[in-house]
Amino acid sequence: MRGSVLAVSLALAAMTIGAAPVFAQQAAQTPPAPAKPAQTPPAQTPPTQVKPPTPAPVPAAPAAPAVPLPFPAGAKIAFINPQAIFSQSIDGKAALTRVNALIQKKQKEGEDKAKLLQGNQQKLQTSGSVMNEAARTQLEREIDRQQKEIERFQQDAQAEINELQQEVQNEFLKKVSPIFEQVAKEKGVDMILNADAQIFAWANMGLDLSPDIVKKLDAASTTKPAAKH
Repeated sequence: MRGSVLAVSLALAAMTIGAAPVFAQQAAQTPPAPAKPAQTPPAQTPPTQVKPPTPAPVPAAPAAPAVPLPFPAGAKIAFINPQAIFSQSIDGKAALTRVNALIQKKQKEGEDKAKLLQGNQQKLQTSGSVMNEAARTQLEREIDRQQKEIERFQQDAQAEINELQQEVQNEFLKKVSPIFEQVAKEKGVDMILNADAQIFAWANMGLDLSPDIVKKLDAASTTKPAAKH
């Protein structure tokens, strides 16, 4: 079963990390420090916007058949849908909730920092020409400091999100991997394929063991005390 477990690991990694690049492209969007205004009043253009990060949507699991099909008697090969197992199980939903909560927290922090930067940019844009040299220089330095702080924040936030995603993925795989073997033995199959790998063009949907995996995983979760985070 090691081969199928590794395949599922790759599929789950692709699914969870798909929501990861929340801050990855934001650093490039951080506005450059405004140049010192000339003696004449600067053009009244709006300050550069720092857009808050937007997480990629979590892939939706394919719809399950309305009526579960019976497992074909004597079948020796079955398959699973890792996305369905992750998104439909209690543990998978809890993992997604943890990741999304951190993403939203970092988004809010990033938006707050962006508002402070935009306020100073607007102040320099509208009042820079009437400030004395010392005040204008101090404001420009503050804007530069805020830009660098936002860039560092975005990088650190992305790293923290990636770390949590890796953590919940590893925790989930540790729980679900033994269940693959349990269900395989119960069904009498010799191999479980990964539907996400798209290595087959068609299959009898009765061979899908995902519902059985989810049931056993949920049963194990509900019989244990909730984990403290």
